[in-house]
Amino acid sequence: MAITEAVREGRLEFRVGQLVEVRSAEEIMATLDENGELDSLPFMPEMLRYCGRRLRVSKVANKLCDTMTRSGIRRMSDAVHLADVRCDGSSHGGCEAACLMYWKTAWLRPADEATESALDDVTVEPPATPVVLLQLTRRPPADDGTVRFRCQVTELLRAAPDSLPSRNLAQYVGDVRIGNASPTWSARALFVALFNRYQDRSRATLPKWLLIRGGRQWGFLKGTAGKTPTGRTDLRPGELVRIKSKHEIEKTLDAALLNRGMGFDAEMARFCGRTARVARRVEKILDENTGRMIHMKNPCIVLEGIVCEGAFHASCPRGIPAYWREIWLERVPAPANAAG
Repeated sequence: MAITEAVREGRLEFRVGQLVEVRSAEEIMATLDENGELDSLPFMPEMLRYCGRRLRVSKVANKLCDTMTRSGIRRMSDAVHLADVRCDGSSHGGCEAACLMYWKTAWLRPADEATESALDDVTVEPPATPVVLLQLTRRPPADDGTVRFRCQVTELLRAAPDSLPSRNLAQYVGDVRIGNASPTWSARALFVALFNRYQDRSRATLPKWLLIRGGRQWGFLKGTAGKTPTGRTDLRPGELVRIKSKHEIEKTLDAALLNRGMGFDAEMARFCGRTARVARRVEKILDENTGRMIHMKNPCIVLEGIVCEGAFHASCPRGIPAYWREIWLERVPAPANAAG
């Protein structure tokens, strides 16, 4: 799977909303090295079904937030996210994280806008999965024999090795230029980044009485010490729920803003009070650091249309689904005249 210089030279810049066509499996395989990667980013078997299809760019994947080591924002190059294209975990033990996939621009080509109306009538037969791609979804087993997986998310720090400091103003202008964010959205992201930077420094240098809201970062969330409560309401897909208030949810968090190991942050607090339908229950996801499958003792809930929007994290375009504890949600009673 030697990388062809012709494909490398053909890399393009795409913008949000642009129609693209995913190249054939043969063309994509020609860009991959012996690890099934291009620029340290794996091409996964779950992506093969989209070969030959035309889709729109939802975000340019120019950066990402580091959820593995919490190092901040990382720089990504030559990659995009495609609209509604999420990993189904079928080749990774049934992982239910449903991450947005990363598409290197070398794996795509511009598509003719005139053909958009015919997209629904086009049926593309998915190619057979090369055995080597399936083999590359596994890491060596753990010492205890536990299966360990390898996917785009577990390799993100290699694919995006360079940090992108909040003081780098060009990134906020770039987000507007490529269509990832509006000027107002990008200006807010810059303000929050600078404010959080000030808060971090003030906690280390100023007396407590001079701190703004205790030196906490934007959103000003505050948990409590001690063991956190849990609750199970057996919510099912399609049920209507309301996200509880920030004050109510804070009571369920520890000092690290965790509830039984699951975090709640300012990005999620933006949705407090909103009503949404349950999309699915999540019971198992891959550990980004180890590649092990995590089986949740208390399944979490994903709500329709609610993902991290990067509003307070430099407009990060990853679109990670927000995971909700059931104790953070309350059922919305169906209207009396809604029978049937």
